Amino acid sequence: MHAFTLVFLAAVALGLALRLWLAARQIGHVLDHRTRVPADFVSSIPLEAHQRAADYTVARVRFSRLEIVFETLILLGWTLGGGLDLVDRLWRASGWSPLLAGTATVLSVIVIGALLDQPFALWRTFVIEARHGFNRTRPATYLGDLLLQALLLLMLGVPLLLLILWLMGRTGSVWWLYVWLVWTGFSLLMAWAFPRFIAPLFNRFEPLEEGPLRARVEALLERTGFRSRGIYVMDGSKRSGHGNAYFTGLGRNKRIVFFDTLIDKLEPEEIEAVLAHELGHYRHRHVQKAMWLMSALSLAGLALLAWLMQQPWFYAGLGVSTPSTHMALLLFLIALPSFAFPLTPLFSWRSRKQEFEADAFAHLQTGGATPLVHALVKLYRDNASTLTPDPLHSAYYDSHPPASIRVEHLHRLDAADSR
Repeated sequence: MHAFTLVFLAAVALGLALRLWLAARQIGHVLDHRTRVPADFVSSIPLEAHQRAADYTVARVRFSRLEIVFETLILLGWTLGGGLDLVDRLWRASGWSPLLAGTATVLSVIVIGALLDQPFALWRTFVIEARHGFNRTRPATYLGDLLLQALLLLMLGVPLLLLILWLMGRTGSVWWLYVWLVWTGFSLLMAWAFPRFIAPLFNRFEPLEEGPLRARVEALLERTGFRSRGIYVMDGSKRSGHGNAYFTGLGRNKRIVFFDTLIDKLEPEEIEAVLAHELGHYRHRHVQKAMWLMSALSLAGLALLAWLMQQPWFYAGLGVSTPSTHMALLLFLIALPSFAFPLTPLFSWRSRKQEFEADAFAHLQTGGATPLVHALVKLYRDNASTLTPDPLHSAYYDSHPPASIRVEHLHRLDAADSR
């Protein structure tokens, strides 16, 4: 067996074992604490809601274990099982030019992967989410979303893929720099265009109506110096009972978006606090920092791929018989997550740190912890978010601090103000 094959199998096995172990810890920890509401939430979240959140969390994690095993089998099937090699040989036999055959190969793998994921996506949406009272997606809406996504892939993804493969094959040893510039430009364009041109294809966005809430929001925007192209309410209830708020876009094309489910569940001062938290990300430039980090990582990744493309063992060790630019790209995209998975806690830690910074900003802008704490408690309750995650599982995966730690942090900010 090829040496790199052994390295790849070791990475896959380690990732599989770690993911299943963390899932088992999460299930056990949540079930162990199912019968008692944490002391900090006894007065605000009833036992029935706490148990509902525990059952919802356990159901999702148990199902994720099946997905983890299935994804691992598919990964091995694509690589060592010869799946990628088979698709590549079929398109090579078509007589098309290397560029078109390579594009078709990559596109075929993407489509087949999406189709293989559909049974899991359907079960998550129409069984787990429905069983716990969150799903509001109709089959027609679900199918329409799939068709729109396929159309966007054809209109945006295929031309981008053609350009990338052309650059990889025609611009010499520094192709990775040209591809990085194209990818960065495309990412910035999508971030700018998403709120105005893409998101409205999937949801309806209505301007926030005049009234006390809009007055609060506009006053907050004035205090924080945030300029946007509008304040909108999105029909999130079209698909789910979960509530949220976010801002999106770049430059002058920024928009503030509230889910209609959030508007229905929170008081105006609580919505203001949630928005202040989101604006905290803007004030601390978290979005820009994330884009710079992703840009740097993509540059390093493309430089690594440029080196790997020249190594015969990279192809042979992952089950590919005929080296090519498109197969190198596919192998890199498919195999990289297995080697990068141990780095997940670093990104999670960074995200949680930024959440604390955004909470501190919201605390400052809304005159204390109370509005945001009340909003968070309602969101934890209504979204069935567990109050008792396993500490290791949370540290590894969670982009937000656990509920008890986050609320305690906000109360400490209040205590510091009172000194």
